[in-house]
Amino acid sequence: KMGLRRSQIKGINKRIKRCLRDRSRHLFVSIFLGCFLLSTIISPAIAQYFPVKSIPAKDLLLTITENKKFNSYPFVVRNKTSREAPEAISLLEQGKVLFAAGRLAEAGSIWQQAAQQYEQQGNHLEQARSLNYLALTYFNLGQWKRAQSAITQSLKLLEFPTPLNKEKTSILAQSLNTQGNIQLALGQTQTALDTWQQAAVAYQSVGDITGMLGSQINVAKALQSLGRYQRSRTILKQTLAQLQSQPDVTIKSTGLAMLGVAEQALGDLNQSKALLEESLTLTQQLEKNSPIFANKTSATLLSLGNTLAALQQTDAALARYQQAATSAPTILTRIEAQLNQLSLLIKTMINNCSYPTPSCQEQGKNKTEIISLLPQIQSNLINLSPSREAIYAKVNLAESLMQMSSITDNAQTTKDIAQLVATAVQQARTLQDSRAEAYALGELGHLYEHSTQWQEAKNLTEQAITIAQEINAPDITALLQWQLGRVLKQQDRTQEAIAAYSSAINIFKSLRQELVALTPDLQFSFTESVEPVYRELVALLLQFSPNQTNLKQARELIEALQLAELDNFFREACLNAKPQRIDEIDPKAAVIYPIVLPDRLAVIVAPPRQPLFYYETKLAKTELEKVIEQLRLYLNPHFFDEDRLRLSQQLYNWLILPAETQLAQNKVETLVFVLDDALRSLPMAALHDGKQYLIEKYSIALTPGLQLLEPKAIAPKQLKALTAGLSESRQGFSALPAVEMEVNQIASEVPSAILLNQNFTLDKLKAQIKDTPFPIVHLATHGQFSSKAEQTFLVAWDGRINVKDLNELLRERSKNISNPIELLVLSACQTATGDKKAALGLAGFAVRSGARSTLATLWKVNDESTAILMIGFYQKLAKNPGVSKAKALRIAQLELLQKPQYQHPFYWASFVLVGNWL
Repeated sequence: KMGLRRSQIKGINKRIKRCLRDRSRHLFVSIFLGCFLLSTIISPAIAQYFPVKSIPAKDLLLTITENKKFNSYPFVVRNKTSREAPEAISLLEQGKVLFAAGRLAEAGSIWQQAAQQYEQQGNHLEQARSLNYLALTYFNLGQWKRAQSAITQSLKLLEFPTPLNKEKTSILAQSLNTQGNIQLALGQTQTALDTWQQAAVAYQSVGDITGMLGSQINVAKALQSLGRYQRSRTILKQTLAQLQSQPDVTIKSTGLAMLGVAEQALGDLNQSKALLEESLTLTQQLEKNSPIFANKTSATLLSLGNTLAALQQTDAALARYQQAATSAPTILTRIEAQLNQLSLLIKTMINNCSYPTPSCQEQGKNKTEIISLLPQIQSNLINLSPSREAIYAKVNLAESLMQMSSITDNAQTTKDIAQLVATAVQQARTLQDSRAEAYALGELGHLYEHSTQWQEAKNLTEQAITIAQEINAPDITALLQWQLGRVLKQQDRTQEAIAAYSSAINIFKSLRQELVALTPDLQFSFTESVEPVYRELVALLLQFSPNQTNLKQARELIEALQLAELDNFFREACLNAKPQRIDEIDPKAAVIYPIVLPDRLAVIVAPPRQPLFYYETKLAKTELEKVIEQLRLYLNPHFFDEDRLRLSQQLYNWLILPAETQLAQNKVETLVFVLDDALRSLPMAALHDGKQYLIEKYSIALTPGLQLLEPKAIAPKQLKALTAGLSESRQGFSALPAVEMEVNQIASEVPSAILLNQNFTLDKLKAQIKDTPFPIVHLATHGQFSSKAEQTFLVAWDGRINVKDLNELLRERSKNISNPIELLVLSACQTATGDKKAALGLAGFAVRSGARSTLATLWKVNDESTAILMIGFYQKLAKNPGVSKAKALRIAQLELLQKPQYQHPFYWASFVLVGNWL
């Protein structure tokens, strides 16, 4: 049972990933013209919690809507013109009905016939419309080349010298939108951006407000993927302003919902919640007057439930899902809501149970709701006609049933689940829907993996991979390769497993932009579906006395994982890797890579001019986390020194002791740590060997990886600083009286400009940084580091400076002035309470600020001791030409350590140098 439990936990997002995969490709098709897609869009955080349904094909019909009214289908039959042949009109509408039913291949065949008939009639306008529909079908089926060919033909037909009337412009706008989606799928982000901008102009010219707003959101998300965050946010704000002044309540409610979903993707969940709630209020008012808005209401409720789940407001999310199911006018929407509700209930039970126990299984409320919900879903599924949505619903239910096997006695048999998925596979083949077939086959392979039937799991997974590769679906392929790697590992086929894992990671890297910026779906739920692939491959490479080749690959993987994690933190893939060799940077420095694995703490050491060497400690991850958490607690001076020293020595023995001889032989003076997981929250300076602290033996620095390093020492002549700080209480934070002394004393050591209290505003800081080449920026103010970018900030006089805002203004300076920021100092900051990965926010500040080095604190330390240390640090830099930043910090820390009132590590260990230590 324990083995099954671990397998199940490991696979929670396994299904999410595939379901998300498929949705991801048509997210842009619908959201950015959209109305009804809201029910199926999910934020990155939500993907960690429950499988989410793909966007129903019916929702995509918004892209082929000529009329923004609502009825039982999200399209309305157009008024016929005199030139339209009745049979062609019939074909167009037949295709729409089939598309709405999720029978995409049949819809495509019908629209192909319509295009041919219009071509024979010489009706270029309707031929272009038919080809646009056809391109959408190919796009949703993952047939990118055929989609590109169809949309190219459509746009060429629209170039015919006929009057550019409203109808032609409307078709042009729709075709441009489709072209942008295809370009984006092919990785042509900038080109897609240009296309969507043209589409927005075309929509505006014909008065299609919903289409225009959708295109603007498209543009904003494309800008986000290109790293132009501020411009993206500006467009979204402008779009919101347009909506707020929109007199048409129908358009306003739709647009607000679209924006709410877009904010999910961009990670601003509170804004997403506010927008969706406002949209819901308007939609419910519309529904009172006309029941045709019921589907839109339930869709918005479902999307709001997704946002609430991402905010970890579980009860509220479950209530919204229940409302969505109750109010849904269609079986499909009801099933979608019920499946999300079921998945969240199961997720909650899993999180509340570290392992299966009777008390876990007897969680009354959740268990009762699950037992009640399951037959409703199964009954509704029976009434669904074969379609892509029906396939996804069956697969998602199968995943939930597998998860239930580890937490409740009311689990379905493996045979029942297999029959459910086999039916989904057969339906996908009948519909000629290759993406759905790959998705369902992969799930069937996962079921056999879950049942430890390894050869059957391997065969099915390989079949799914073949199909996914044939339709050029790397998003599906990556996760299937991970599944294959797990199965091969269980079969002791280590080299084949390594190859499969490596293939998955290579695809993740190739999808880097999409993984973090384009849609929430393509983030694959980083914590559950991307990070484990890296760690499991590292574990494979490090087993059985790893050789130099394996050690080098493992080190590269850990650095790549750090980069991917930072990309995910910002939801922007804009960090540039620059591989470095340690001996080329500093011949007296060694890099230490601690790697946290489920059953051991592995350590790779890279000494200068020497081969890598490796050691490990058999240690459960939970035990390591417990020691780290306790030591963090004991670093408070109110606890006994004996407890702190015992734990700090234990960690020293695990991390450093096996390398002592090697470090001494190589005359290492600086230790550079690439810390992993919960270790990031600990100050390495406070480790103790039984006689002295690590800082008494070495200078210490941190880096997210040498690939992000810009190695260069700071020159004495560059020691000019911009210092800004708050000594008074602001934004609910306490006063920092010693800050005034700190900034004034720094000014006495190095030439400085000072922004204190009322003068420390965002605008004044931005102006100073942009206009004056200060190589050092010192911010003495409250701040918080968090694993979430939106909760990582500094406090200024007039508000909070989010990490992305700071990044924008610092990077603007680096673009316009030849001298970059050499050192960014953030004193008086702290990691967010209860956030095990809060130090990720510090790394985010460090790599995104554009500064070569960042000096910050892991916790809020004593005001006076901070001032003393900072002043000492600047004195060492100013009066000792050639001294490294790491050494200057070490000397300042040792001086504080020697003062009786500040000997405890609480006062000096919190200060960490991230980035270039030279």
